[in-house]
Amino acid sequence: MSAASPVIERGTAASRIAGIGVVAIVLLLALAPQFLSAGAVDRMTALFVYVILAAMWNALAGFGGLVSVGQQVFFGLGAYFAIRLANAGLDPFVALFVSAVIVGAVSWPISLFMLRLKNGEFAIGMWVIAALTHLLVNLDRLIQGETGTSLISLNVYDASTRRLTIYWLALASMIALLAILFGLLRGSTGAAIRAIRDNEDAAASVGVRVIGTKRLLFVLAAFGIGVAGALWLATAITFQPKTYFNVQWTAYMIFMVLVGGIGTFEGAILGALLFFLIETWFGGTGVWYLIGLGATALVFSLLLPRGLWGTLEERFGWRLLSVGYRVRLPTSVADPTGETISPAPATAHREKA
Repeated sequence: MSAASPVIERGTAASRIAGIGVVAIVLLLALAPQFLSAGAVDRMTALFVYVILAAMWNALAGFGGLVSVGQQVFFGLGAYFAIRLANAGLDPFVALFVSAVIVGAVSWPISLFMLRLKNGEFAIGMWVIAALTHLLVNLDRLIQGETGTSLISLNVYDASTRRLTIYWLALASMIALLAILFGLLRGSTGAAIRAIRDNEDAAASVGVRVIGTKRLLFVLAAFGIGVAGALWLATAITFQPKTYFNVQWTAYMIFMVLVGGIGTFEGAILGALLFFLIETWFGGTGVWYLIGLGATALVFSLLLPRGLWGTLEERFGWRLLSVGYRVRLPTSVADPTGETISPAPATAHREKA
């Protein structure tokens, strides 16, 4: 009797083609401003920010199991520190990224006590941190409470130069953060992250540094969301604490990830694109737009709990940007009588850590 062994694979022909496609899309996006109107360039910049937000929340909650409803704290701080640094005389474009570094540094001491909380306690604790930070920022005389202030130093650049520079910075930031996250999740740290998500105690028992790994993911997500907040400030110019520290930003992150596919790398990107299209087409309908977002999220949670990409991956085995391994069973094996039988299912599509 000869029995074929299961095949453990990561890359497929589709994923290799997808890699080429990603390079082509990046080149196209880099050249796009030459063919787009000013309004379209601004909208594409917003899309890049949405992708960053979705990818960072998905990394934290989808891969790490750290569900937060307070990530707006890092979005707001990214904008706030940019305002502060620019007011101190730093070039505004440099200030955008220095502020994100500061946000990452600030998130480290926050993680010292927040990562001791579990599940719902962690989620609500992050919301409390966001609310307290909002109040503290309001006390800054430069911000003038809820009146806010503006990144006026950007006005030294003409509108066209400013728009194109922000576009390319947002594109480069999105690509860099996605590449860092992709590389992290494909390595041993990624395996540790998913092991912690599935069973923290079991992961610790086999030598995984649970707190250190969670802290790395927490700080990375904070840094990425800080970048998004600073870039959003650059496009809007005006900073009002009640806008940047609003829980709606985390609600948008959750929506994008739930609809696209939580715990899948492609799902966050797809969810951001869908959210962008919905906002573009229906954002002017006021409160009905928000009601529609909530209803859509509810429908997906009930009918497609794995989101669009998660469902497609489960049903058809599609894997374009794979960060884990897949066990593929042999299509047929011979039983002791010499007859050929086919195991069911033929393929286990779930990615393994």
